[in-house]
Amino acid sequence: MTGRSLSPALAFGVAAAGIGLFSVMDAVMKTLVLAIGVYNAMFWRSLVNVGLGAAAWRLGRSGQPSARAIRLHLLRGGVTTLMALLFFWGLARVPMAQAIALTYIAPILALLLAAVALGERVGRRVAFASLAAFGGVIVVVIGQSRGAATGGDRWGVAAILASAVLYAINLVIARVQAQAASPGEITFFQSGVTALLLALAAPWLATMPAGAAWGQLVIAACLSTASLLLLAWAYAHGDTGFLATSEYTSFVYAAVLGWAVFGERVSGWTLAGAAIIVAACLHAARRRDIGDSAVIGAAT
Repeated sequence: MTGRSLSPALAFGVAAAGIGLFSVMDAVMKTLVLAIGVYNAMFWRSLVNVGLGAAAWRLGRSGQPSARAIRLHLLRGGVTTLMALLFFWGLARVPMAQAIALTYIAPILALLLAAVALGERVGRRVAFASLAAFGGVIVVVIGQSRGAATGGDRWGVAAILASAVLYAINLVIARVQAQAASPGEITFFQSGVTALLLALAAPWLATMPAGAAWGQLVIAACLSTASLLLLAWAYAHGDTGFLATSEYTSFVYAAVLGWAVFGERVSGWTLAGAAIIVAACLHAARRRDIGDSAVIGAAT
């Protein structure tokens, strides 16, 4: 691992690109969950992910994982498995834009968890940007409450909120994990742990998908693997609190995909909230002191 200084804006841009790929994957997974159920969509996609992750790990030539890295892989794999099941189950019952808005409690929680667990400094610019972005989410929620047929399923909302809490924990673990393992190794073990946990219920819940669903499963697996690689690299080169603000860009992706794929309308309130969120993220990306004060070890 070679230490070198990198621009915080570069790490932010890579993280935002990873979030974008995850957002496209969310749209594909929502289609799959509606067609074959949350368990089968998650289980069969995870099996494809294991193969893609193994290839990424081999190409990365990172060697054998340390005992510490394995513990982190198991911990994050368990957290993300439950997180994903809750999120995709809720996503099938709630419009994409509303679902993503609800998850924005995660970056706020991640800021606090990173400060407590990792001792990371939460600067004024990042704290202000997070609060401003959360304000944008409130604007969206108010607008949706004034519209028709946008309330969503109560259980779906509860599942997404629970998933958001787990996602905040996942963000903090990702920061520690990225310093202990390469992106390829992280991708493989996260997929492997998820596949093993889901396989425990396979004798009772697994059913073979129809031919058309396999193409979507492969696309979803490729998108999630590429996203994990980008996010693992980004979190190896930037502070959790800073990169957590990149999560807010997912609302823009969700609003566009929800409208284009599922016919979910984007109101003026939604656009106003999205504008606030994007402005807050750009404000956070201008932060300079992270790059000046931190020398991050490259995970390759």
